[in-house]
Amino acid sequence: MPPRRQRPRESPALVAFGRQMRRMREAKGVKQETIAHLTQVSGPQVSRIESGKKRATRSFVEIVDDRLECGGALISLWEDLNKDGHPVPIWFDWPRLEADAIGLTFYQLCVIAGLAQSPAYAAAILNGNEEAIAARLERQKIIDKEGAPTLTFLVDEQALYRQVGNHETMREQFAHLLALSERPNTTVQVVLGSGEHGGNGSSFVIATMADMSQVAYVETAIRGLTTDDPTDLAALSRVMVDLRDRTLPGHMSRDLIRKVAEERWT
Repeated sequence: MPPRRQRPRESPALVAFGRQMRRMREAKGVKQETIAHLTQVSGPQVSRIESGKKRATRSFVEIVDDRLECGGALISLWEDLNKDGHPVPIWFDWPRLEADAIGLTFYQLCVIAGLAQSPAYAAAILNGNEEAIAARLERQKIIDKEGAPTLTFLVDEQALYRQVGNHETMREQFAHLLALSERPNTTVQVVLGSGEHGGNGSSFVIATMADMSQVAYVETAIRGLTTDDPTDLAALSRVMVDLRDRTLPGHMSRDLIRKVAEERWT
C-alpha cells in the first residue's frame, strides 16, 4: 500500500528542523525534560523530534519557540520546511512510522491491504516486480517481530470478489487472511460493500504511536500522503465511524470469507 520507491534513511526537512531546535534549546540551557513538560510530550518523543525521526506539530513548535525566546524564528523554520501544512518530504518516513507503531488500522479499496497479502497475491498485484515483491514481504515481518503492533484489517467486501491472479491465488489469499485473523494481535473484519459510505473515497492506514499520537497514510491517484494534521485525522475518524457501522464482527467476517472462497474461487 505505501509507496515502493527507495527512500533515504532520514527525512532532510525533519533533520534540519530538529538540529536547529536542539541548537536553540542548548543555547538557552534548557533541558529536553523541560520541553517535554511544557508541551506534554514525552522526553523520548522530544528526542526523536530533535534527531529528525518524528515530526513536530505547529502547537508544539509555538510553545517551544516561546520558551526559548526565539522570536518566531523556530516557527518560521517550521513553516519554511512545510508545504500545504506538511513537511515537504513527508512520505519519506512512513516505513519507519509503520515499524515503530504500536497499532495499525488498514482500510484498502477493492484489494487486500499489502501487509495482509499472501506472496502469490502480492506478486500478481505488483506484476511480478521482484524488487517490489521483496520489499512488500520485508514489510510484513513486523507482524512477527517481538512487540508486534496490534493490527486491524478492514477488508472491503469487493476485494473478496475481485480476482487477482488465478483462482488458486485467491484461495491462498483467503487462507492467509483466515490465518492472520487467528493471531492474538490481529483482527480481520469485512466491510459490507453495499451503499455509499465515507470509505469509498480512498484507502488509508492509521498508525498509533507509543505516545498515543496518530499518523495516517492516505492513498491518492497521484501519490500517497502522510499526515498528522488534526483536521485530517478528525476527518479520517469520521470515516472510521462510518466504516465500523458497516463492518461484520470477526467471526461473521471469517464465515463470509470461507463462504466466498468455497462458492466463487473453488
